[in-house]
Amino acid sequence: MSADPKVIDALERAEIPYEIMDCHPDLADTAAFCEAYGVDPGESANTILVASRRPAGHHAACVALATTKVDVNGTVRRRLGVKKVSFAPADLTVELTGMEIGGVTPPGLPDGIPIWVDQAVVGVESVVIGAGTRSAKIRLRGADLARLPGAEVVPGLAVPLG
Repeated sequence: MSADPKVIDALERAEIPYEIMDCHPDLADTAAFCEAYGVDPGESANTILVASRRPAGHHAACVALATTKVDVNGTVRRRLGVKKVSFAPADLTVELTGMEIGGVTPPGLPDGIPIWVDQAVVGVESVVIGAGTRSAKIRLRGADLARLPGAEVVPGLAVPLG
């Protein structure tokens, strides 16, 4: 299995150039992928679904470089307008996105899930993102993620690790 067809379809509809990179499913997690395939973590972006807890029912897909972490308790909580928010559990992520954990990615997400892209991601000339499955990754221009329907660039969405 390679990239999820709905992911490729979304990229094609948005006329975004991309490269599919096959990967072993056991190496799909970011750190393992970067090490095994020689990708700089500063050129790899994670898509993390966040879910509100109080009140429940608010979600967003947050895209941040692997060298950063999503500011869940600050920027995300304020943007969602909720009191409590956290990373969505794996089962909810799969249910809402229709994608495998380790492959969740902005292209191909269902309508209604906002896509928030950290400003740092759009500044990366070439970035690797998920492909909807654990068997592939996609390389594209960071700025092209902002061209996806429903995507919004959010300064301060992520903060440096450490």
